[in-house]
Amino acid sequence: MGHPTIYPTGVTVYDKKAAWNGYTIFPSAKGALLIDMNGREVHLWEGLGGNPNKILPGGYVLGSTGSRDPEAHPFDNLDLVQKDWDGNTVWKFDRLEYISDPGQAPRWAARQNHDYQREGSPTGYFSPGAEPKTEGGNTLLIVNNEVNNPHVSGKTLLDSKIIEVSWDGKILWQWNASDHFEELGFDEAAKNVIYRLPSDELAHGGHGFWLAINSISTLGKNKWYDAGDERFHPDNIIWSARNANILGIIDKKTGKIVYRIGPDFSKTELGWIIGPHHFHLIPQGLPGEGNFLVFDNGGWAGYGAPRDVSIHGTANQRRDYSRILEFNPLTQKIEWQYTPIEAGYIHPLDSYKLYSPFISSAQRLPNGNTLITEGVNGRIFEITRNYKIIWEYVNPYFRTAKNGLKENRVYRAYRVPYEWIPQLKKPVETDVPAQNVTKLRVPGAPPGPGGKVTTIQGINPNREKLIDDPFQAAVAVRKEPSNFCVLNSGNDK
Repeated sequence: MGHPTIYPTGVTVYDKKAAWNGYTIFPSAKGALLIDMNGREVHLWEGLGGNPNKILPGGYVLGSTGSRDPEAHPFDNLDLVQKDWDGNTVWKFDRLEYISDPGQAPRWAARQNHDYQREGSPTGYFSPGAEPKTEGGNTLLIVNNEVNNPHVSGKTLLDSKIIEVSWDGKILWQWNASDHFEELGFDEAAKNVIYRLPSDELAHGGHGFWLAINSISTLGKNKWYDAGDERFHPDNIIWSARNANILGIIDKKTGKIVYRIGPDFSKTELGWIIGPHHFHLIPQGLPGEGNFLVFDNGGWAGYGAPRDVSIHGTANQRRDYSRILEFNPLTQKIEWQYTPIEAGYIHPLDSYKLYSPFISSAQRLPNGNTLITEGVNGRIFEITRNYKIIWEYVNPYFRTAKNGLKENRVYRAYRVPYEWIPQLKKPVETDVPAQNVTKLRVPGAPPGPGGKVTTIQGINPNREKLIDDPFQAAVAVRKEPSNFCVLNSGNDK
């Protein structure tokens, strides 16, 4: 998204009648931040990290209290904790691995990254009749795991591992992605690349972050299983792998991958899904139930034969804009989408204005709207089925990275009902009308048109198209044929 140097933050648009009203939780530079529909900060769990943060009924929050050095151990959170409204620890898991980092005392760590799911809710967000447990439930986590598997790669892999832990911290079930290499659908060219260079990201302590599974959830009750399709058993786990461009479902009982889309999208009607995040099945009781929903980031991901954008074959698929897709699992027909075109941008010239090449998410709301986190730009917005933005929030809190650059990214945001926070009275909701940006000025700038106007004879100042464009990329679409042609030279046989 192209930003000017000065732009508004906080809530920029709000239509209280059209929105699904509630509180929104997201991980900010200050900690786990809960806001109301007008952007008022109603609670902050200061310093609490989150990949992501999630709210549980009763005003509980899930997150992490610390992480390892990201240069050597990316995305390794030390723990996953449940805090109450006052910050007291209700539950904690950190007993995956006993670690020893330079300059620090040895300790236990969860190595949690990217996602987790508490029993009771398939997706971790509100759906009728499926509340996450606040006491006594099991929890699914994605964790990091170094693996040396010569069948997959000649390099050490930073593997994605999924575990299920009990309330008292016992590991009840685990699944290692690299054990299922042959089920992932890589062609010979991709296998060759993964063996030689299993990641193009160099900041991972020398390990190949080859899959980067970034979301997990259970399928929950659904119409496909009710119709007899065993692949959609409510306990089965659905996931997305950013670096490999794969969407899949694991059979919880056997560990086998029983449903997969990607890594090759050339024969689907979906187009190439690149670097996906937050792939899940829309829960029962919500509009679109039973369809898949995914934030198709674009950016750079995948493995295959070297090409112009990837001389080594890693991250060999590229696209400089994002899409949000809802599609039927059986037919793979797109039922709804939000792309730069639906956003009202000129495609492809301005498609980058809807673009988050990593992180990000999409949540289906009970009124049929969709809450989208365009993570890299720190933008959270709610849109209707007809693509109208009826709520928008820009994260005002910036982190400063080691290189001095600032960013306000939001990993993922969730909307929860007011009833999940009994500690607060329902807030007053006030519409925030969309501003007319042609007249919006900062203090000190002149209010608008002024000065002398000279009319030039023979020029229509109101015309839409300023120049003929043989590539048909102008604002006004050409309807007449272009005189643009291609000449071939040389001896083609």
